[in-house]
Amino acid sequence: MKRILLFLLLTIFVFGCSYYSFSGSTLPSHIKSVAVPLFTNQTTEYGIADRLTESLINALVRDNTLKVVPEGRADSVLRGSVVDYKKEAYTYDENENVKEYIVRVYVTASFEDLQKKKELWREERLEGWGTYLAQGETEADAQERAIAKLSDDLLNKIVAGW
Repeated sequence: MKRILLFLLLTIFVFGCSYYSFSGSTLPSHIKSVAVPLFTNQTTEYGIADRLTESLINALVRDNTLKVVPEGRADSVLRGSVVDYKKEAYTYDENENVKEYIVRVYVTASFEDLQKKKELWREERLEGWGTYLAQGETEADAQERAIAKLSDDLLNKIVAGW
């Protein structure tokens, strides 16, 4: 009985691991470069689209899967827009004073294969968030955390498909 149970567990483990493989990039093989035009900003939060675009370009350069080039020379393009921005109280102390705030940045983005003129994916209202302490940190600190999260999420979506 123990041998049968052990065999079943090993079988499940082997087949389960082969089902969830980490096979690298899911990019079409002909895509070697990407353009990242300046994201648009549909919010009143000044400069947030500029900082997000810069963060995305830096993440793509660090990752080095795709070469970042001007749109006229690119195989693909990542376009996007900051569509919403929210700052809310997140945690409170025992006297019901705000202890921590959360900043939420929402983006709509699409990734297009320029050679085949085909949209590979689109994300609506992708959320990046960051928190900051009411004492000792600023809203800008949380914005940078939210932007970093969005950059990581969009980079993963491009190069890993998730």
